Amino acid sequence: MAQQSILGRIAQLVKANLNSLIDAAEDPEQMMDQMIRDYTNAIAEAQEAVAQTIGNLRMMEEDAHEGGKAASEWGAKAAAAARKGQELRATGSAAEADKFDNLARIALKKQIDYENDARELAPQIAQQTAVVTKLKTGLDQMHVKLDELKSKRAELVSRAKMVEAQARVYDSIKSIDLTDPTSEISRFEDKIRREEAKVAGQTELAASSLDAQFEGLEDEIENAEVEARLAALRTETT
Repeated sequence: MAQQSILGRIAQLVKANLNSLIDAAEDPEQMMDQMIRDYTNAIAEAQEAVAQTIGNLRMMEEDAHEGGKAASEWGAKAAAAARKGQELRATGSAAEADKFDNLARIALKKQIDYENDARELAPQIAQQTAVVTKLKTGLDQMHVKLDELKSKRAELVSRAKMVEAQARVYDSIKSIDLTDPTSEISRFEDKIRREEAKVAGQTELAASSLDAQFEGLEDEIENAEVEARLAALRTETT
């Protein structure tokens, strides 16, 4: 039952769809950390179960080996007792021969018992060997899944950090837009242009005033010439 239970857990964990679990999780990184812990604990439990199963298998194999060895030893004892009985019977010692024949019978019974034990262990050993093979395969698959989980987590953390970095860059760009130094330069340039325009206006105004003064001077010169010519005409008429 314990072997079936651990095999069922291994199969359930190995078949887990990581992508769907990640998509369904509110906090994938936290969920994957928990999954890694669960997988690690499950692997530890599975390893313990496999180790126990392997231990039981090795005990059965050892019992079968010792049983086969004992059966061979008792078979040899039975053969030796039977030969001794034959030798004694050949010399006319029937009573002694019967004693060794009985010993051979006891040895043969022991041999048969050990052979039966070994025969009964054979299917159990075969079954446990198949179970151990499945458990080892399941463990290997769990280790692959655990590596996949760790890789997925590393990828997720890396992508999350990348997104966070991109967000910081985007925020920096927005901040730069809000305090764009070129906009300050533009305002400063506008200020300079206004100052330049003001100076230009003042210069133009000053030039206009000077022109007006020269025009007034020209009028005075012209009037003076008119008066001079008028005075000359008056002189001629007198």
